[in-house]
Amino acid sequence: MRFDDYVRHDAVGLAQLVRQGEVHPDELLTAALSRADECQSLNAIVRRMDDMARAAAQVPPPSDAPFAGVPFLAKDLFQDIGGLPSSCGNQALRQVPAAEDSDVVKRWKRAGLVIFGKTNTPEFGARNVTEPQAWGPARNPWDPSRTPGGSSGGSAAAVAAGIVPMAGANDGGGSIRIPASACGLFGLKPGRGRISMGPLMAEGLNGIAVQGIVSRSVRDSATMMDVLQGPEPHAPYFMPAPTTPYAEQIHTPPGPLRIGFTTASPIGTPVDAEAVRAVEHAARLLTQLGHHVEEVASPVNGVQLAEDFLLAWFCAQALIIDTVKAQTGASDDQFEPDSLLMAAVGRSISAVELLACEARWNTHIHDVARFHAHHDLWLTPTVAAPPVTIGSMDTPWLLAQLSDVARRMGLAGVMRHTSSFKNTVLQNLGWTPYTQLANLTGRPAMSVPLYWTSQNLPLGVQFVAPLDGEGLLLRLAAQLEQAQPWFERRPALHTGS
Repeated sequence: MRFDDYVRHDAVGLAQLVRQGEVHPDELLTAALSRADECQSLNAIVRRMDDMARAAAQVPPPSDAPFAGVPFLAKDLFQDIGGLPSSCGNQALRQVPAAEDSDVVKRWKRAGLVIFGKTNTPEFGARNVTEPQAWGPARNPWDPSRTPGGSSGGSAAAVAAGIVPMAGANDGGGSIRIPASACGLFGLKPGRGRISMGPLMAEGLNGIAVQGIVSRSVRDSATMMDVLQGPEPHAPYFMPAPTTPYAEQIHTPPGPLRIGFTTASPIGTPVDAEAVRAVEHAARLLTQLGHHVEEVASPVNGVQLAEDFLLAWFCAQALIIDTVKAQTGASDDQFEPDSLLMAAVGRSISAVELLACEARWNTHIHDVARFHAHHDLWLTPTVAAPPVTIGSMDTPWLLAQLSDVARRMGLAGVMRHTSSFKNTVLQNLGWTPYTQLANLTGRPAMSVPLYWTSQNLPLGVQFVAPLDGEGLLLRLAAQLEQAQPWFERRPALHTGS
């Protein structure tokens, strides 16, 4: 199959060709591998599994497999493939094999997907750009000097470049929606408990992190939600299945919705004019479609929410690094300085502080629930500016040196209480101040590719729904996709190794 034919179809469409006998899974895999070879300069894929994939492509998929024979990439973070390493963007884990498949990987295989690689991610998914020292930066197909976002940046770059129609992603602070925005893709973050994080963990980051994908079509994401939703026996709790499959719901218009929007950063940081225009464009389109759209104030205390989000992240980094050291014997020089600093700060946080932080999550949840009592959806920019350039989010040299000294002297706990540290941390969220709300409150959210800048860079808009609102998001996304199609809009990528 020629690339021009391959890239014309989404994953559901490719599977239909396989079931109809018009194409063999091995032909699809050949097209995907060839495109991956052409796009090596993007550094989207950090581990290839060509031989395993070739063998899998020879096994006839079940006749009812929704993604029969479709090439696929898993993210190299919490999407384990048994017997192969999951590096999580870390040097020490590059050669440590996973004990078994993650629950999502098992479901992907049962759905007929042919997994042939794992995608680039920042160390432990802790940054909003994908630039790990272990693998080097992933690059954005729309402009290779810019980031595809993080932490699912490798997956988003691969999908935007046409290597695969969709790829594995997860989201602990925006890591599905941020790269979807940066790469012109559709990205749905499911609500808490909708998809299993097992068997390695019951919940990711105490429920902040969830599994999912990035895709080029709404129907791929809806069909994937049907594949992945639902509990496993080891799940911590049960989220009822939708009464109608998501793949069927997208054929029903959402009806007139009441949508509140803002373009202001919830933490008071600057917002690029292009991000403002992206939301204004979406608001006009929504109004034309019959929805009531109005500008409203943020429903939450954004600074407090950001601080509560980061405190939990710092504690998680400490646990992750301590666990990796215990399992591998790794030393500090096998972790990135920023990760070590976050972990040091996390170790300075008491159990009482963490519990008090998590208790405040309830306040944020109630704030969002009060908003959704009057508005069906909350609309914001997905990110505050177009995709940033590679390296621009690096910690400044002097600050990095001072932070390293403070960490080595055991002063991270003192440093975190200073205004300069708090301001620096909040400034680091300046590009992505909007996405953490949905993670901390457990609400579903999505980034929709409705806007491209004057430099032809994608810039998505985010919608946050109430609890159990995945179907509503997908119905609206399908309506927007029909009103302003984006599937055929692809980067003019000059490939090469």
